[in-house]
Amino acid sequence: MTVSKGEFVCIVGPSGCGKTTLLNSIAGFQPYEGQLLFRGKQVTRPDRERGVMFQEYALFPWYTVEENVALGPALSGMGRRERAKLARDYIRLVGLSGFERAYPNRLSGGMKQRVSLARMLINEPAIALLDEPFAALDEQNRETLQDELLRIREQSLLTCLFITHSLSEAVYLADRVVVLLPAPAGVALDVSVELPRSARDRDDIRFGRYVQQIRQAMRGAVS
Repeated sequence: MTVSKGEFVCIVGPSGCGKTTLLNSIAGFQPYEGQLLFRGKQVTRPDRERGVMFQEYALFPWYTVEENVALGPALSGMGRRERAKLARDYIRLVGLSGFERAYPNRLSGGMKQRVSLARMLINEPAIALLDEPFAALDEQNRETLQDELLRIREQSLLTCLFITHSLSEAVYLADRVVVLLPAPAGVALDVSVELPRSARDRDDIRFGRYVQQIRQAMRGAVS
């Protein structure tokens, strides 16, 4: 499987097929067998060029929104004033201006995920690795953040590898959807979503055909 620069690829598959394991290996969080190449080099450790956004918010509760977002620049030695200004720029990008001094316990789930997104983006990764980042949100917040992610991705031309259990989310977001087989892991389906962004209507019959194609591949993978 290959992900090209600028692509948005969603990975779906039955529980236990290795979606999160694959993402963690690409991130450099765990050892693996075989080959994982990023820009032609073997992945051996975490790197800021491979940004990760988790399902859990993973925010430090004793840090403000601004401090959480500025964590990466702080760890890399950027000065306090410079990183604060940069953090405010990314807070504005994800639509949280006015909440810079708020602590995580004052934020809704959707707002916390916006903070997580800004914290990843501030490091300017070449690829974003997103592990079901919207799974815990209600439907309205989930759809809003899907649109926000697409807006930011179009501005930054960010490459995205996105894990989800939602087939409609995969078709709505992705340029390509990859269905994984359970162990031993393999690819059951790799399909390009050839719908213009303006036609990604969840009620459209063409949208539904992609969902059905992926669902059938999932059923085949399980059986």
